[in-house]
Amino acid sequence: MANGGPVEHGYPHLEKVRAAITALYKRLSYDTIQTFASSVVPADMAFCDTDDLYLGTQRVARELVRHYRLPDARIIVSFREMTHAANVELAAGPEYFVELNDRFRKHRRDIGAALAHEIMHVYLHRLDLSFPGTRDNEILTDTATTYLGAGWLLLDAYREDGASSQKLGYLTPEEFGYVLAKRALVFGEDPSVWFTSPQAYVAYGKGMAEARHDEQQPPLTAAGWAGRRRYARDRRYGRAGPAPGAPYTFSPDGGGLRVSFPCPTCHQRIRVPVRGRVRARCGLCRTVLECDT
Repeated sequence: MANGGPVEHGYPHLEKVRAAITALYKRLSYDTIQTFASSVVPADMAFCDTDDLYLGTQRVARELVRHYRLPDARIIVSFREMTHAANVELAAGPEYFVELNDRFRKHRRDIGAALAHEIMHVYLHRLDLSFPGTRDNEILTDTATTYLGAGWLLLDAYREDGASSQKLGYLTPEEFGYVLAKRALVFGEDPSVWFTSPQAYVAYGKGMAEARHDEQQPPLTAAGWAGRRRYARDRRYGRAGPAPGAPYTFSPDGGGLRVSFPCPTCHQRIRVPVRGRVRARCGLCRTVLECDT
């Protein structure tokens, strides 16, 4: 939790974020991810200063448990002085103990964001889905929280001005915006209407631009002129292996070539023959892609 300190920006974790999206599709399947088409809504996460702290926190936790479809999970929440925003004790269940930073006693509107991340730890624990190492596992948790419909709360908790700053989670604001944009492109959802933080709008816009960039890489037909020209050059020379700085890789295929490239939706690599216009369907997320190989 950045609380008054510097906030990291940009896309330093982008490759791990993409790997996390792929891992979600592999572990959950396309059909299960489709059941998360609706995000949690502000009315269910609302928490005003006149609400009882503990009753209100339990209400928000129950809504998140319901959203994540954890019917047997009982979340017991307490508050204490700590460095991080929150912590969850993962055991066999059915009770899970979440500790929130004492500062949330006075910053109640961000309790939903903190709980969304911690209860996602419970969800991933039950799925037995994790990445090695604390940092990468936290990136997976932030990505899953966002892609499955509760991460707009984490981005909305980001606020920064000349005198103070606050950010929850391990992803940068732009990376949160990127994952939200990837979700929006799949489900046709506009999470920006729920933002209360002006900085969240900016980060989401930058993330959307990065997500759109994924859809404009060769051999996709939406690729720009410069990318298409470089792709044609690499194809002409039959370069085997990855092209430096390019997302595609050529490999021999009998007397011809095949090209592999990441699906712009789930980032699973797709391999197709180099033979002009091709329509490819990702077997993982079922996205149909128009290609010019």
